[in-house]
Amino acid sequence: MDVKPLADLDPFDLFDAEAARLDAYFSGLTEEEWNRSSRCAGWSVRDVLAHLAGEELYNHACLDDDLPGLFATLEEEGVADLAAFNDWCVTTRRDLPVAEVLEEWRSKSGDTRRRMRERGPDATIPTMAGLYPVGLQTFHYGSEYATHADDVGVPVTEAEAPGRADWRARVGLFALSEKDTPVRVQESGGGYRVRLGEHGAELSKAEFVDATTARLPAGHPLPSVLRTALRCLA
Repeated sequence: MDVKPLADLDPFDLFDAEAARLDAYFSGLTEEEWNRSSRCAGWSVRDVLAHLAGEELYNHACLDDDLPGLFATLEEEGVADLAAFNDWCVTTRRDLPVAEVLEEWRSKSGDTRRRMRERGPDATIPTMAGLYPVGLQTFHYGSEYATHADDVGVPVTEAEAPGRADWRARVGLFALSEKDTPVRVQESGGGYRVRLGEHGAELSKAEFVDATTARLPAGHPLPSVLRTALRCLA
């Protein structure tokens, strides 16, 4: 895997910034806004929060070196795969007061971010993929937060949008190399030229980010073979 695109980025600062962005947005929502549909099919904004809160079970299991304990709990609940885990995280929180779910996420996310930063980028933690560097895992977490922030419509100012698109695109480049995907990506005019076999396209950084996170609109002209090849962060 190629970590060069990440060389001058601080994963902990990026993760904290995206958490703060989400927290500020969630803290001001009305009941109507909580129930609004998100970009995630079948999920409301409130459901996305429940998903984020539920993900902390996995994050803490990694930090506590207790993935077997988490898997045992999920087996008891009849949760057999990632899709079922995501659904379970949402459905088990739908009857809870939204303020309670928000506080759960806020507290557990804060603990995750503090503990990851304390360990440092070169330490390792157990994950479903085996031992993995804390710094690289934090990039994945930060990307996840940024993606879901976009899913629920968290505002991004014109001043911060270019820098945010840049670091997210660079995380996408790293994730593609980690996946060892055959797609070729070259910088081109402030964006990227992507090619796989006879298929090629020019993408802006924002479009490239949406491609790596499987968030391109249905009507986008990117060929399906490239959509599949570029998906690496979803």
